Amino acid sequence: MSEKLWDGRFREKTARIVETFSASIDVDKRLYAYDIEGSIAHCKMLAKAAIIQEEESRTLIQGLEEIKQEIEAGQFSFDDSLEDIHMHIEARLLTKIGTVAQRLHTARSRNDQVALDVRMYLREETRRIAARLVGLQQVFVDLAKTHIEVIMPGYTHLQRAQPVLLAHHLMAYFEMFARDTQRMQGCLTRIDVMPLGAAALAGVAYPIDREYTARLLNFAMVSANSIDAVSDRDFIMEFLAAASICMVHLSRLSAELILWSSAEFGFIELPDAYATGSSIMPQKKNPDVPELVRGRTGRVVGNLMGLLTMMKSLPLAYNRDMQEDKVFLFDTVDILSACLDIYIQMLPKIKFNASSMEEAASSGFLNATDMADYLVRQGLPFREAHSVVGQAVSYALNRNKELHELTLEELTSFAALIQEDIFDFLTTRKTINRRTSYGGTAAETVKTAIAAAEEQLSRYREIGSSPQ
Repeated sequence: MSEKLWDGRFREKTARIVETFSASIDVDKRLYAYDIEGSIAHCKMLAKAAIIQEEESRTLIQGLEEIKQEIEAGQFSFDDSLEDIHMHIEARLLTKIGTVAQRLHTARSRNDQVALDVRMYLREETRRIAARLVGLQQVFVDLAKTHIEVIMPGYTHLQRAQPVLLAHHLMAYFEMFARDTQRMQGCLTRIDVMPLGAAALAGVAYPIDREYTARLLNFAMVSANSIDAVSDRDFIMEFLAAASICMVHLSRLSAELILWSSAEFGFIELPDAYATGSSIMPQKKNPDVPELVRGRTGRVVGNLMGLLTMMKSLPLAYNRDMQEDKVFLFDTVDILSACLDIYIQMLPKIKFNASSMEEAASSGFLNATDMADYLVRQGLPFREAHSVVGQAVSYALNRNKELHELTLEELTSFAALIQEDIFDFLTTRKTINRRTSYGGTAAETVKTAIAAAEEQLSRYREIGSSPQ
């Protein structure tokens, strides 16, 4: 056999610097289990189609299984000269079982082989990420149930806007991560396509049974076009896009946790086990976990941009540029998985300072809209009511008072139709509980949302660890 599996056509050995430059084994060796599983299925199909003999198939499969054991036991040697995990396994198989190993590559190419391995890897990782997302959603539901009575200021433009329930705020994240879960499930539909049999780009001249291979590997579909099968990286781009959106959600959550844990807000205390100190300032307790999650969001978004840029001008079909896809993919899977895991563990341990939150929600004229609503109920058009309340706010600001701290006489100077009942109308909890529209912050509405979320999560558990 030639030194390399493909060097029969070449007169010179590959330069060592080229071997090092072009090798991907440090990146793609994590695909070994999928490569071996795919090869075993390919062997079974070749034997079923009488392309190789049953005895040859059994020998190949036994050799492949032994190689898997060697890798998992740390007894396998990796070498840049063999470029990638596929060539490593095939070269080792040749050493173990002799020339019958050369039968393994019948009716396939490294092009469809790598596409298969990546799809199998990403299918499994996407399912795991979807399951993690369901777990994170459960954390938000549990936190919302625990803190159903806690009031906090809701914000727009990072300015106090209207009072809301903390549970309502937390359930907003439930909805965000529910969409992330749905996006991951959508990704799975496009990932779950079996490319083996496309070979280099044109298909093969053997009577292969692609549907049989797909069944062995639990693929829902078989790729319909051999050129597309080896050149398609849409499924990775789509996953990276979904992962980027999810990381943006985690980053927005991180930004709030960082703000809320500051002395200026004082809304939460992060658990000591998930914070760090300063090397020079003994009093410091730094929100490193949320900051790192926020920072790593940039890497994930960068990975998406990197792959999109790499793919944007590639002609069909396979190009060596595409070897770089796994750098972007593996980094994203690792980051997203780690961020979800640490938040699932950390969030339940956060202490919410209910008194600070409620105090913040009771100042800053957060009941101004409710005063306008009161005037509308008394017969004033909303735009006119808006202007009247604005004047009242300006008046109260000059006297360092809140609207509900003004006297009835002061209030009626702005609108004679104001009566004594306005003071009860402007209490914080009542302003919250009037928001009974679907999706609103009223306590009963939020409880209904929590119950619906629990039912949704229960359905997920009934059919598996993630929604189908």
